[in-house]
Amino acid sequence: MDKRVDRFDRKIDRSRVRRKRSEDFATVQAVVDKRTAIILYGLISRGYLSSMKGVVASGKESNVYWATLEKDGKTRDLAVKIFRISTLDFKHIWGYIEGDPRFTRIKRDTSSMVYAWAEKEFKNLKLADAAGVRVPKPIVCRKNVIVMEFIGENGVSAPRLREAVVEDPESVFGAVFDYVIALYRKAELVHADLSEYNILYWDEPVIIDVSQAVLLSHPHALDFLVRDLKNILRYFSGLGVGVPSLEEAYKDVTGEELKWRQENL
Repeated sequence: MDKRVDRFDRKIDRSRVRRKRSEDFATVQAVVDKRTAIILYGLISRGYLSSMKGVVASGKESNVYWATLEKDGKTRDLAVKIFRISTLDFKHIWGYIEGDPRFTRIKRDTSSMVYAWAEKEFKNLKLADAAGVRVPKPIVCRKNVIVMEFIGENGVSAPRLREAVVEDPESVFGAVFDYVIALYRKAELVHADLSEYNILYWDEPVIIDVSQAVLLSHPHALDFLVRDLKNILRYFSGLGVGVPSLEEAYKDVTGEELKWRQENL
């Protein structure tokens, strides 16, 4: 196994040489440790990937890489999201996992928590996709690694909504609001961190970063929904879109009246 891992490490090293930005080197080394390299090698061996390229997005708890799959004479771009085991914020993620019936037997060690966090995102992506919400289509999850559809072109990720040029913000708001409704009513999920920073724009809005999304059975699901609605109403109203009030939006999503104030969200 060590020889195969070394070969995979050399393959990553060769891709590093082709990248122009030197800061990517340190990022790859920080995330792709030996354990993760073994996982990636297994994904390549099983035909999920052909090669790893450069970093396209870097966050506090994960990095997203551009990867490719060569099959039947065609090359397909993929995104590989790798969650860092070394930078886990245990208290943060536990608040979104606790009470989820899908994860009732998680060990409290760091690796198990990160693996559960990655699996949670993968399962949430599948639920959202099945509900008709535009998300990166999930392909496979192995421990702290998720392979999914790449949103962008030639290794360049689609911009986040905050940075995108949107010609018709009203129609984009309508699409995003429809996603919130579909997540709630069909997938029975609340994103719990929805904002202009967690939406890509690639001819249409694409919802990303759903690891923290919670089932409606979560004790704070409605609190998170109110926060999500506040975020998107604030953002689109700032673009000049005529948006509903928070109370109207909440009723459109849930079918119920908003009966409490969420001062702390």
